[in-house]
Order: sequence, then structure tokens, then C-alpha cells
Amino acid sequence: MPREDIARVTPTGMPVIRAVSLVLAHAPSLVRLGSKPLRVLREVKQPIEYLQPHLRGWDDALAYAPNQVFIGNLGVDELAARPRPWHRHPLAGAARFGPDGEIMPENEFLGLLAACDGFDLLGLDREVADRARTTLDGHPVVGRDSGRPAVPPGVAAAALAERIERHHAVPLVGVDGRLLGAMLPGHDEDDTLTGQVLLENLACKATASLALRHLLARPGAIAAADVRYVINCGEEAVGDRYQRGGGNVAKAVAEWAGCGRATGSDVKAFCSGPMHALMLAGALVRGGLHDDVLVVAGGSLAKLGMKFQGHVKHAMPIVEDVLAGFAVQVSRDDGVSPVLRLDAIGRHEVGSGSAPLAVVKALYSEPLGRVGLTLLDVDRFSLELHNPEATEPAGSGNVPLNNYRTLASLAVIEKLIPREGIEEFVRTRGMPGFSPTQGHIASAIPYLGHAHRGLTNGKLSRTMFAGKGSLFLGRMTQLPDGLSLVLERNGSRVGAA
Repeated sequence: MPREDIARVTPTGMPVIRAVSLVLAHAPSLVRLGSKPLRVLREVKQPIEYLQPHLRGWDDALAYAPNQVFIGNLGVDELAARPRPWHRHPLAGAARFGPDGEIMPENEFLGLLAACDGFDLLGLDREVADRARTTLDGHPVVGRDSGRPAVPPGVAAAALAERIERHHAVPLVGVDGRLLGAMLPGHDEDDTLTGQVLLENLACKATASLALRHLLARPGAIAAADVRYVINCGEEAVGDRYQRGGGNVAKAVAEWAGCGRATGSDVKAFCSGPMHALMLAGALVRGGLHDDVLVVAGGSLAKLGMKFQGHVKHAMPIVEDVLAGFAVQVSRDDGVSPVLRLDAIGRHEVGSGSAPLAVVKALYSEPLGRVGLTLLDVDRFSLELHNPEATEPAGSGNVPLNNYRTLASLAVIEKLIPREGIEEFVRTRGMPGFSPTQGHIASAIPYLGHAHRGLTNGKLSRTMFAGKGSLFLGRMTQLPDGLSLVLERNGSRVGAA
């Protein structure tokens, strides 16, 4: 039944972002199984020992300032003011839980993976399973009383060894070299159901499910029984050899989170995926088909340690050791939550071209101009938010900073600021990158929790989010993709800050 406490959307009404959750799962033992480490370390005689000095413990990952920004405990301006490198300046008193979610330790995450495996393909060592079960059962969101599947009993060491030797299971080896478990393939002759691929899919499902459970636990958020539609925009394309991206992660996540009346689907657009998903969710709500739509995404195991060679070369910790996940509730206007302006969608069209200036115009100035706004009417722009400490040591530069300077140059071209005002524009309307290189999630989404607070109880009036996708990576087109969204303070809240 529709909720009676919220008025029906009118033809001119806009949907709102009612709730947001963002989570990280610390997974140093899985870094070896990231796509780049897996390929590079084949040439290393002792890969575990090679990585070991560069893998962080739980306390270091928890105190890492960018991770604390991700879950909402630290603001973006506070991060910008902190000395770098951030990994040498841990945050004192760092907390596991924040306004937006949590940073889950690896021992619990292994239990979460096993609890998300409905086919008994992931076997954990008995001691590992027992420890994970004990700690996960006390979790405030996905504990024993949450109704989630139990962490299954562990497997004897001899049985794990047999799975690896005879059945080609993927070994999960701890930072200390101990065997933690093994992931069986789903089929002996299907390359899309190997143990490696299924472990990647399972990690995506688990982190998305954790984020959704956090969102459902928010005060005032939708109840699990009221969820009717879920859109997944995570990185993994779940399927089999006949339909490699068949799906449907959205429904798998909804099932695990206890959303018994929900259905859903997956949206794919490389790193533009989350923006497309939010736009579609908003359209479904505004069109009256659903009162609420949830958008979720899980982390990319394949991108763990993606830039690890640069980190090893510079004798620094591998900061790409966390999996990310998020969940967003898009709803009918409640008079309080930030408004999603569906009349100000920026789109990179087929004919837009790939020149940098053409792209930024299509994503920023053109959609703003349609509703009578300019770049200076936006308080904060959220673009690709990759942590520069992950990318710079590998020679990939500071991606957010470069993109903000390009955007500021557009403001100069449009005569909104003088050329000498570029750095001020970047400082006041941009932000430092703080997201792990977790594929789609790093594209703008990590700032959504901060924006939600700033647009309801803070000083923000308007924010803009943009994601760009490298479609050429799939070898079907050489075009890029991009989509941008505008969030505004709710009209009834103007002047409330």
C-alpha cells in the first residue's frame, strides 16, 4: 500500500534522495586476487611474502583519513586541510561506524561472503568460520537477529586442500600465508563460472547487501517489506556462458536483505552506471510507477590492488585494499530531502564528440543553462573521486584535481571567473579525491552522503554529480559516456540552514 504520510507526486514534482549509505570492507587477503596483482604476481616466486610488507592491518585502514571521509566521519574540507601523504598521518580516534555506514574488518567480511553464498561454493577454514560467525552475529545491522542467512560451518583443512587440488577451487590465503578458505567453480566447463569470477560476483553481492542493510536501518528510511523495486549499478556482470551479463544482482541483493516484495534489474554503463541508475530511479518515482526505488552497487574485487606496483615501488602501503558498496533511496517528495532535478540532466549524447571541452559542456553548462543556472550556482561538484594516493604513485596523476581544473577552465571560457580564479574555483567548489579505485562507485557517488547532510541540515543549496564511462573498453564503440545530476535543497527547506 502507498504511504499515506507523503503527498502524491504532481506532474511538476521532483523525486528526492531520502537516504544514503556507503560502506567499505577491509580485505587485504583478497588483494592478491585483484586482476592486476593476479596477473603480475604469476612471475613472482613468493607472491604472499612479496605483498606482505605492503598490506595494511585493520587499525591502519580504519585510521586512514580518506576511508573515514567515505563513511562520513570526516568532511572533505577537513581532508583537504590534513597533511599528506595521508597514510603517514593516521586519524586519531577513528571510528568503525559513521553517519553513512561502516568499515568492516576482514574477519567479519569473510563471514559475510559465506553468508551470501547460496550455493555452498565458498568454504572457509573451520577456525576462520567460527571466528567470523561469532563476531558477525553481534553486528548491529547484519547480526544474528537480522534474519540473514547464517555463516555456514567451516571446512576441514584436508577438504579445502582437496577442493583446490582436484576441483580447481581458488585458494583464499591470508596476509600471514595461512589458508583461509577456497572458492569452488560453479561449473567445470564454463569460463564465466570459475571460482575467480564467482568470488568477484559474491564480493559485489556481499558489499551491496551490506550497504542496503545499512540503509534499511536508517531512521525514517523505508522498511524492507515496503521495497518494491531495486536497481543495481555495480561493476560485475553476473551470468553464464550463454549470457555473460544476464544478471540479476539487484534481485539477489534484495533477497538477501529481506525485501520479500521487491523485484529489480541491473543497469550497465561503465562508470556512468550509477548516474544512469539514479536518473532511472527518479523517473520511475516521478512517473508514479513506484513510491520508492532503491539503487545499490557492490565493490569490485577485480580492482583491488589495481595500482599496487606503484605503491610497492614507493615503499608505501597498498591503499586499494577495501571493497566499497552503496545504497540510495529515491522517493516521492517528502518536503525535507534533497530534490533530484530531472529537468537538469546532463547527457553525453552520441553526437556530443569526445573533445574534453565538448564533454564538460554537455555534462555541466548545458543542463544548468536549461534551468536558468550557471556553474557558479552550484556549491559543490562531485566528479571522479579517486584517491590520488592510489593513482599518483602509479603515474596516473591526480584525477579529481585534473578534472576540476578542466571544469574551472570552462567557467573561464564562459566568462564566469577570471583565469586567475581557477584554483579558487577548484578549492571551493571541488574536493580532494578520497574514494578507493572501486570502479563505478568512485564516480561521484562517495560524496552523496555528505551532500545529503549539507542539503538538509547544512549550508549547501545545490550540488552536481557527474560520472563518465569509458565505453571503448568493451570494444563495441569508441565513444565515451557521461551523465550528470543536480541535487537541490528542498524548496520547503530554503533558508533553514
